[in-house]
Amino acid sequence: MNYTRQDYEDAVSLIRSRISIQPTIGLVLGSGLGGLANAIDHAVSIPYEDIPGFPQSTVQGHHGRLVIGELEGKTVLCQQGRTHFYEGYSMAQVTFAIRVMYFLGIETVILTNAAGGINAEFRAGDIMLINDHINLIGMVGNNPLMGWNDDSIGPRFPSMTQTYDRRLRDLTHQVAQHYQIPLQEGVYMGLSGPSFETPAEVRMIRMLGGDAVGMSTVNEVLVARHAGMRVLAFSSITNVGIDQLDTETETNHEEVLEVGRVIVPRLTMLIRGVLQRL
Repeated sequence: MNYTRQDYEDAVSLIRSRISIQPTIGLVLGSGLGGLANAIDHAVSIPYEDIPGFPQSTVQGHHGRLVIGELEGKTVLCQQGRTHFYEGYSMAQVTFAIRVMYFLGIETVILTNAAGGINAEFRAGDIMLINDHINLIGMVGNNPLMGWNDDSIGPRFPSMTQTYDRRLRDLTHQVAQHYQIPLQEGVYMGLSGPSFETPAEVRMIRMLGGDAVGMSTVNEVLVARHAGMRVLAFSSITNVGIDQLDTETETNHEEVLEVGRVIVPRLTMLIRGVLQRL
């Protein structure tokens, strides 16, 4: 499915009809991390089904609504639950919410996801600040920027050299140090899912330079950067990639959600601290 500018404007029109404030920061909350939306003051909630063109999330742990209000003195729009390529949606549908944020006038996007730890130094429960990514989905022909390009939004060939904003990352390290929150930093590899990685794939990702792996985020980031939006992103390391065949350990979504809940207080503190300092 492809969208026209009118499709985005129709969604924006519905959202504007429900709110009286102008959000400037977008938050995208991943698996098990939707609780941050409950901390938003003066919140207005809009179910996805009310918004023209908005795809519905089908994954456990992903609520399907936008929450708009104030958090740490900033006006935010929170996407509580995202859609994924593996759900059968097109790349245009997966990134629809980011384009809507752009047309709403949002300039900065903070994304979170649940990810598997690939770096041998990582442990379940860690938070990784993303400083770069490997878009394996896009490299094999599923890039959300393929097709007709709207030059009024962004260039045909956008640079991805400075994808994750340096100033926002530096700010995050300051917040982590202030609150004494351990913080990893590394490269996120985006795969399509929904199956978890085989041991051979885990070893391959490590060889290619991936520190964490997941099934979201990179497509949203590409669309955000194409439109000139600033990006900050976090991976919650909810499980460690299994790189050996002879093990009884299995990765499952319930584990991802459970560890994600443990991470939430620290990640919430990090995001709040960044918002305070913006």
